[in-house]
Formats: sequence, structure tokens, C-alpha cells
Amino acid sequence: MPNIAFYRGCFNSYLENKIRTKEPRNLYDPIVYIMDMGGKRLRPILALISTDVLGGNYEDALDAALAIEVFHNFSLVHDDIMDAAPLRRGKKTVHKKWDVNTGILSGDVMLINSYQYFESYPPDLFKSLIKVFSKTAIEVCEGQQYDMDYELSDDVTIPDYLKMITYKTAVLVAAAMKMGAIIAKSSEESQDAIYEYGINLGIAFQLQDDYLDAFGDPENFGKQLGGDIIENKRTFLYIRAMELATEEERSELKNLFSIKPQNPHEKIETVKHIFIKSGAAEVTRKEIEKYTKQAFEILESLEAPESKKGVLQRFGNKLMNREV
Repeated sequence: MPNIAFYRGCFNSYLENKIRTKEPRNLYDPIVYIMDMGGKRLRPILALISTDVLGGNYEDALDAALAIEVFHNFSLVHDDIMDAAPLRRGKKTVHKKWDVNTGILSGDVMLINSYQYFESYPPDLFKSLIKVFSKTAIEVCEGQQYDMDYELSDDVTIPDYLKMITYKTAVLVAAAMKMGAIIAKSSEESQDAIYEYGINLGIAFQLQDDYLDAFGDPENFGKQLGGDIIENKRTFLYIRAMELATEEERSELKNLFSIKPQNPHEKIETVKHIFIKSGAAEVTRKEIEKYTKQAFEILESLEAPESKKGVLQRFGNKLMNREV
């Protein structure tokens, strides 16, 4: 069975042929711009691999994979507007390079395009794929709303946070895999199993992202360390620390997450110290291990050849080690 680089190359070639500038250029240039930024292409790769693992032809999943990736990038364009973010993957965000109105309108076209890519499938597959895709698209929007709500709340619980990251991150990973299973015409049991694999892997990935933001290697992480702390984001680490820390530490943590100092180094180091001393860092590591283990246990039960399941096992390991 092909390796991960093979699937990425196939998808990128397909994307380059499909995403082109046309008139009016001010509508379509921003779409080409955001899609050309690259990224890991995790979701479309998983759609192709899932189709292959479950006995289908990965090429049949290319349009579904493209729909997923265009939708994902549409959500980034609109999220950047909501967050007033100046940069995305080291480059100007769409609304900064053009303007907010252009970002909104180009994003709208991307959302519509993502649905159009399913039109290549026969009616029975089209209906099944659209059902999964529409449900997921709504959940991603709900996840974004939860995220915005929680920025203003001091009462976010662990179940609240896990629901938010499930909707905002994990469901699109899981949907990509389930759509691959649908295209492969696998059993409903296999479709549900590979979806649950994606959910657990997506949650583990996001929790690790939270952890690495504070404690990662800056060369491997690819983002500014302490970014969540600087922005006062109440991640899993913060919520757990507020549960486990002493009253004095909780008071200090709450105060630190209400300010944005000019030089944030001392703030970052103090917060990290509380995360470690309270036990929140260790609890977070165990939670990452739990969801990763659950994902691989589901994979073991999947009805597919062991040689093919090994590709998903390797993908999961590489993803959690930030190697893909």
C-alpha cells in the first residue's frame, strides 16, 4: 500500500488542477492565495487513505477530499476575520491582504464550491456524503461559537472544553475518514468505527496542541511557544490547573489571564510553573495518551487487512509526533 507522501502528492496535484484564478479576480485570487499556503493536508489525506484501507479506489475520493480541504480553508478565512488575525502560516491573512468584505465573500464562494465537488458522485453516494458533510459543517460552526463564548467565561468545565474541540477540530477529521469509508462502500460498522477513530485522534491531536503550545520544542512545533498563554486562551491545561492548584495559585492564574503585558516572557514562565506544580501538565499528558490509545484500539477492531491498517497506525503515530 502507498505511503503518506504518495497520497499527499496525489491530492496536491489534483488541487492544483482544480483551484485556479478566474474572473472576477478579486473574488478568486484570495481563494487561490489561501489554498496555495499549503498546510499538512491532513484531512484530505485521511479521506484517500480510508478509501484505500477499506477496499476502495483512493482516486474516487479525490473530489470529497477536495471538498473537505476547501471547507477547512473557508473556515480559516472566516475565523481569521473573527479573530482579527494578521497572519496565517506566516503570511498575511486574506482580510489583511485584501479587506474584510473580500474575505467574507471569497469565503462564501469556497463554502459553496465545497458542496459542488460532491456533484461528481452518483445519487446514492452523493446523498450519503452530503448528509455527513452538512452535519459536520454545522458542528464546526457550533464549535467556533463555543470557542468564542468560552473566551468570555470563567466557568468553562472540562466536558465543555472537550465538546468544543470535538466540534471545532475532531469532527472534520472523522468526517473525512467516514466519507472515505462511504466511497469504498464499506459496512456501516466500518464507517462508524473509522469515524470514531478520527474523533479520538482529533481530540488527542488538539490536546497535544494545547500542551505543546506551552511545553513544546519551538523548532518542531512550528508556532510561537506560549501563544495561548499570551492570548489568555483557557485551554485544557488552564481549566485543569484551576481545578488542581492552590487557592493562591488560582488567584494568580486568574489575574495573569486577565492581562496582556508588553513583555510576556515572565507571564509565560509563571503560568507554566503553575501548570507543572498543580499537576495539570501531567494530567494533560495522560489525557493525550488516553485518547491516542482509544483511537488505536478502535483501529485494531476495524475489519480491514492488517497491512492496510498499518498505514493509519503510522499516520496516527506521525501525527502525534508532529512528523506529518
